[in-house]
Amino acid sequence: MIIIKIYLKHENDKYMRITIISVGKIKEKFYRDAIAEYAKRLSRYCKLEIVEVEDEKNPDRASELEEMQIKEKEAERILKYVKEDAFVMTLEIAGTMFDSVEFSQKIEKLGVQGTSHIQFIIGGSLGLHESICKRSDLAVSFSKMTFPHQLMRVVLLEQIYRGYRIMNGEPYHK
Repeated sequence: MIIIKIYLKHENDKYMRITIISVGKIKEKFYRDAIAEYAKRLSRYCKLEIVEVEDEKNPDRASELEEMQIKEKEAERILKYVKEDAFVMTLEIAGTMFDSVEFSQKIEKLGVQGTSHIQFIIGGSLGLHESICKRSDLAVSFSKMTFPHQLMRVVLLEQIYRGYRIMNGEPYHK
């Protein structure tokens, strides 16, 4: 398990905490570099924490039961980091789709309503166990397509960063 924490050094502590809980390690350097870049950029706007939980080996031609057991083990690891007071967003194909402005508005609205901690959960190669989906406050979909969880972490960080740029009236690429 790897935990990366980026904390702001501001006078007041009124910044949103954003935690990304993800199954599996980032092996490719180009993904790690992109994650580090967005983490650095986000440090102006929020407190970011990235938690990696170990993924389970997924044998070729695993039975439905084996796949369920794999997702259950990964869910147990994820749930150790889910905070009771956090607003939890799971990334799921069947979730709600937002455009970038709507996503930004959702994060901003949560902050205005008093939410101080948002946790995003990215599952492993088999997706999320139903126990994680049930704990979720909002399922979010970035596409009907399936993406590797390593790439999804980069895409999520970019969208959070873009969201903060939008909230602050700063330029962003359309």
